[in-house]
Amino acid sequence: MKERVSGRLAELGVKATPDVLDGCLTYLSLLTRWNRRMNLTALPLDEPIPGSSLDKLVVEPLLAADLVPETCSSWIDLGSGGGSPAIPLRLVRRQGFARLVEARERKCAFLREAVRTLELGHTRVDAVRFEAMTVEFPVDLITVRAVRLDTPLLQQVSTWLRPGGTLMCFGGEADDSSFQPVAQRALPDGSLLQTYRRA
Repeated sequence: MKERVSGRLAELGVKATPDVLDGCLTYLSLLTRWNRRMNLTALPLDEPIPGSSLDKLVVEPLLAADLVPETCSSWIDLGSGGGSPAIPLRLVRRQGFARLVEARERKCAFLREAVRTLELGHTRVDAVRFEAMTVEFPVDLITVRAVRLDTPLLQQVSTWLRPGGTLMCFGGEADDSSFQPVAQRALPDGSLLQTYRRA
């Protein structure tokens, strides 16, 4: 598995330290075990794990890591689900405080176990729906995947993100004047990773 993941990253020109790579492999192992008991992800995880699943779970977050501003000290991941992109991205970007938000308590139990196992300090998991979420202070970064970015949610996101903060959308887009496109990157499945700056 290590050779497959490192080979895929090398093919795409993505650098990962040995610690990050080992952490990603531990995350995949944990996800596979937990997924046998509860539905954490619809992605196939039977051995050997298909390349498309490895891309979605590990490669895409690591592709995104260099788009996270170096000054990022606070981050919210919306709809964290089975832990990707949040967990692999957090393995690379350990600075500051991260908050993983997931409405389903069973998935939160997995996320807490992943955070504990991987020793991801200053990382909190919250079982809460977006509509009921409170944000104590505006954050530097919000990441989102597989969440419909409709107008009400984008309006909420704009209040949670500090002016000049970054919204990172895996396979989605923010069609709202509050967000200015900054960069986009092709993902292995043909979708786009799009980043925006809050106006």
